[in-house]
Amino acid sequence: MKNIVVLSGAGISAESGIRTFRDMGGLWEEYDVMEVASPQAWESNPDLVMRFYNDRRKQLKEVKPNRAHKALAELEKHFNVKIVTQNVDNLHERAGSTDILHLHGELTKSRSQIDSSLIYNIEGWELKFGDKCELGSQLRPHIVWFGEEVPELDNAIPIMNKADILIIVGTSLNVYPAAGLVNYIPDNCKVFVVDPNSVAGNLNSRCEFITKNAGEGLPELAERLINNFNNE
Repeated sequence: MKNIVVLSGAGISAESGIRTFRDMGGLWEEYDVMEVASPQAWESNPDLVMRFYNDRRKQLKEVKPNRAHKALAELEKHFNVKIVTQNVDNLHERAGSTDILHLHGELTKSRSQIDSSLIYNIEGWELKFGDKCELGSQLRPHIVWFGEEVPELDNAIPIMNKADILIIVGTSLNVYPAAGLVNYIPDNCKVFVVDPNSVAGNLNSRCEFITKNAGEGLPELAERLINNFNNE
């Protein structure tokens, strides 16, 4: 059974109503990203940061997985599918995908400020001041903020190493170090890029580009892969 690795970004969730940095000119829900997604913001204005992520969770509760998310879940019935996502939402999980690595954290989780290995599910979709880890430290959003290391990167590389097919969807490959993961796929890996916009990187010579939105292009690609590759 072939190994399909999916590298997904914000574009796949945009069709569910979650706006992207790229579409908003570097803003996230009207905020400059450094005001709500940096360690400095958490230190200087924790009330704003806490409120911002609580609002994002409320928004996430209202949106649903789209056709692109569901197409990836369908692929799991025919292939070994691993999703490496830059997204912090849980739409892949809610669509039915079961093997997802979140590079940049998860909106529905919190973590200790003094021990990043202590990670907790957020009950009731809201994190509060006074919610503490077992060591007594205030919990913060489990999000990799700008300027922070990406701890899951080392776990993503072996996944890329084993890809027979790589699907890049909803990401411009402009955000590093995540974009650099494409350099770890095998030489014989077949690459598909699903995105209506131009995509960076040095894969042009080995890619098939599907210049459609994720919700249209990914279901078409999934059907094609099931029909053409599954029996090889």
